[in-house]
Amino acid sequence: MRQGWGTYFGSQPRSRVAQGEGHRATVRQERASRGGPNQLRSSVRCHPERQRPQHPAARDSGGGGAWGRGRRRWDRRDRLPSPTPRAQPAPAWFLAKMASLAAVRGRTLLRQLVLQPQFLTARWQALHLTPRRWLNLQEYQSKKLMADNGVKVQRFFVVDTANKALEAAKKLNAKQIVLKAQILAGGRGKGVFSSGLKGGVHLTKDPKAVGQLAKQMIGYNLATKQTPKEGVKVNKVMVAEALDISRETYFAILMDRSCNGPVLVGSPQGGVDIEEVAASNPELIFKEQIDIIEGIKDSQAQRMAENLGFLGPLKNQAADQIKKLYNLFLKIDATQVEVNPFGETPEGQVICFDAKINFDDNAEFRQKDIFAMDDRSENEPIENEAARYDLKYIGLDGNIACFVNGAGLAMATCDIIFLNGGKPANFLDLGGGVKEAQVYQAFKLLTADPKVEAILVNIFGGIVNCAIIANGITKACRELELKVPLVVRLEGTNVHEAQNILSNSGLPITSAIDLEDAAKKAVASVARK
Repeated sequence: MRQGWGTYFGSQPRSRVAQGEGHRATVRQERASRGGPNQLRSSVRCHPERQRPQHPAARDSGGGGAWGRGRRRWDRRDRLPSPTPRAQPAPAWFLAKMASLAAVRGRTLLRQLVLQPQFLTARWQALHLTPRRWLNLQEYQSKKLMADNGVKVQRFFVVDTANKALEAAKKLNAKQIVLKAQILAGGRGKGVFSSGLKGGVHLTKDPKAVGQLAKQMIGYNLATKQTPKEGVKVNKVMVAEALDISRETYFAILMDRSCNGPVLVGSPQGGVDIEEVAASNPELIFKEQIDIIEGIKDSQAQRMAENLGFLGPLKNQAADQIKKLYNLFLKIDATQVEVNPFGETPEGQVICFDAKINFDDNAEFRQKDIFAMDDRSENEPIENEAARYDLKYIGLDGNIACFVNGAGLAMATCDIIFLNGGKPANFLDLGGGVKEAQVYQAFKLLTADPKVEAILVNIFGGIVNCAIIANGITKACRELELKVPLVVRLEGTNVHEAQNILSNSGLPITSAIDLEDAAKKAVASVARK
């Protein structure tokens, strides 16, 4: 899947180091008291349907690489200014994974406010943010969702053994067959298997070759630019009919902030990075704003199909597919459905050849079947354990544990540790609605890593109450009998109360005045050891 629309169209990450460390997203009580719930829209970007039950708040997750996958790309990452060069650059897979976290967290943190009536009855009551883990679907799962809703995709089977792959190839009875490894990472085509096989995507006209290829794929690790060095184990492969594409276009449906609702975006130039098209030929980008109450009109679907260059019978066929994609978008509470390429075949068929789907996590309560498909098998056990407590965790190779709230602040913390000569041991994001129990569990995860020789806590208390963090830290230090140096930097809500809690605890906690000071002290504590 080529890189998609992403941040170009109304979904710039809100979390930037240059805009203030981490998330400066405090929802003040007085704002609610001045004008009630509607005044919140001046400080919190919410989809208008948050007050209409038809569609939950928009959530602009990133995407790319695989169907329904979070975007794994770097969005003009802001770095802290420093004359010191980066000692050891972070590995590419880590940068890609953190970029995905940053894009998702940055775009969605404020959108995760679930404006339920019980929160709005008391105007003085502060709203509470709950961090969520975004949904990951394998390519075949997203294709099945589309096929079940009338969208045309290639015929395919999903198998977990080489013999089943051979049987599936025979059943397809296609002129050409494509075999795809199913992992949640992009760059599969250029990946390498631990079996020695090169490429996670293979084309063949011989059904017998499918079995041989599958034997070298299933059960082996596939390493790409977006996986750890050792790769990710492939448990399933997709055996699909390979179709010729006579023309490629781009089509997407997404939530747009500027018009507070869904927008159709299309271009007759598909199969390439849409950002490049927008930069070089902006006149080839077409948009149709949809009224979410009235829904998509036939005239809008026809106009988009015409703008995409579909002619004659193909125009009606493309318009029909566009309407079905929009209906799917609403039905599954998606925030983005992006098809690239949305193409036509020499036989006169309009097919969705590749796509990604992003979901609104706030709709989990009514999309239980879809969220039950969430594949966490590729995660490290510690990542799944962290997810149980609404924590985002990525293990790294360093020895300084990072304990941070917000993906942007986490990346800044990792950067400044590198710049001061240290190496981060992890990326741990507490999120916004943190509680003392989560702080305790976070420390438990960090101290369980034998590589950790120091812990750096860097909290910006906008939504987060620093006093809660401080109480959680002191409790964890006592109960877990912390044996490694602990450096704490707190700023924001109730910071003075939090500092008093730490200073009066009698625990060997090193305080820092800012992020630079915290990083230097953490690196120095490891050097002394």
